[in-house]
Amino acid sequence: MFPVLETERLILREITNEDAEAIFACFSNDHVTRFYGQETLKDMEQAKKFVDFFSSNYKEKRGLRWGIQVKGNRSLIGTIGFNAWSPKHKRAEIGYEIHPDFWRRGYISEALSEICSYGFGEMELTRIGAVVFIENEASNRLLTQAGFKKEGVLRDYMYQNGEPHDTYVYSLLKTN
Repeated sequence: MFPVLETERLILREITNEDAEAIFACFSNDHVTRFYGQETLKDMEQAKKFVDFFSSNYKEKRGLRWGIQVKGNRSLIGTIGFNAWSPKHKRAEIGYEIHPDFWRRGYISEALSEICSYGFGEMELTRIGAVVFIENEASNRLLTQAGFKKEGVLRDYMYQNGEPHDTYVYSLLKTN
């Protein structure tokens, strides 16, 4: 059963087919995808494939992606979760995005804290990693404020619109 998490202002829940429009609204926005390593979506069919991808990743224990919903509103404003989940090695990488209409309100910070607690507790992770475009100042600041440590630079690690980009790699380790 998919875990539903709750924070003061948010519900983190399973992404379903009914969320395809909200997924499209996020991933069809160039401001959202410019630092994502994923091309901007062009049609709803691509959004539906994203929903299927998130679902199959969870079923196959490769990842866990929550839809971010503001309490009192049914529509998703973004997603957050774990990619490259390795239960054997007790690690995963964090990923997130949020629609620009909801930027700078602390929603990702709130969701990030909740899923890191879930990852270290319920998923028994000992390491949560993050890979972020060097140019993505907001995300780099967010991770640093959340306690992630910058470990280095991965040169020409991700492509966006056919162009290579350097990324920072971060980690947050479980504390006993």
